[in-house]
Amino acid sequence: MAAIRIIGIGNLFRGDDAVGLLAARRLRERVYFSVEVLEAEGDGLALLDLMEGADQVMLIDAVKSGGHPGTTVRLDLSKESRWGRLVPCSTHAIGIAEAIDLARTLGRLPKRVMLYGIEIDSLESGAALSESVRGGLDSIVEQVLKEIEGIPCTKCI
Repeated sequence: MAAIRIIGIGNLFRGDDAVGLLAARRLRERVYFSVEVLEAEGDGLALLDLMEGADQVMLIDAVKSGGHPGTTVRLDLSKESRWGRLVPCSTHAIGIAEAIDLARTLGRLPKRVMLYGIEIDSLESGAALSESVRGGLDSIVEQVLKEIEGIPCTKCI
């Protein structure tokens, strides 16, 4: 059971929506062996199970808030109950926002849940990751690594 779990969310076949999965793959190569890195397609109910048992969860996903593509945002979901203008991108009936709210209601929310979002441009099927989002990908990977380094956790070494 991992003290820290990173979950990259997205769809490799929908343009910029792949960014969470690609970030997870980069992070998997650079984190401690005790930091678990998973990939998910964005089904909120599956996300409940993926978060189960972790002390801290870092979600990485494509978002839309009206900002410039490639812009990154960080939101502490263990404290925030409102998403504001931030909209995680989901093609599922129950997305990340609903999954977090449900986990909180059921008492299944990990102690700490951080969302690292990357503002996207296109969800076009079959499209490649846009250049602006590619820059956000590099930034989000570095932000997550920096946060992991700052976590005092004996299970992480």
